[in-house]
Amino acid sequence: MRIRFNARLAAIGLSAALSAAAFPAFAQVMVGGAPMLASKDIVDNAVNSKDHTTLVAAVKAAGLVDTLKSAGPFTVFAPTNAAFGALPAGTVDTLLKPENKPTLTKVLTYHVVAGKYDAAALTKLIADGKGMASLKTVAGGTLTAKASGSAVMVTDEKGGTATVTIADVYQSNGVIHVVDKVLLPN
Repeated sequence: MRIRFNARLAAIGLSAALSAAAFPAFAQVMVGGAPMLASKDIVDNAVNSKDHTTLVAAVKAAGLVDTLKSAGPFTVFAPTNAAFGALPAGTVDTLLKPENKPTLTKVLTYHVVAGKYDAAALTKLIADGKGMASLKTVAGGTLTAKASGSAVMVTDEKGGTATVTIADVYQSNGVIHVVDKVLLPN
């Protein structure tokens, strides 16, 4: 599932309605072979996704489990195992070392935005921003979201770009958008 974006409708302010219709809040979403239940929190759903075992291990190593189980709401751009695997060799192992916990925490919280920004909200922000939306991360950095055809792209401060591959994975404390790259802060 991708975030659908119609530039012509965005220009006349109807893109939010399009996204809301395309992504009903009650749809059952499968991620990593597991159903994601809106009644569970971000951590409880993520541990069931076989595509997010690296992310879950990193969240545990960084000591962020309690934070991501809290009330939120949060929007998480969740990199897959393949996204972590695309980093330079040894990067994940180095980040998971106890002495690198501050760096790991910064990288992970850079993927988290306070508030609940589902596809409709992101699409509206992009339309209101004339094709771009700046999102302040919990780490204090900025992510830039923009539409590219029928997909939403998220660009980090270093110029790396991730594609939202699965949107609107609703949680009891927010929403997850699965991304195909790890986003890196300055």
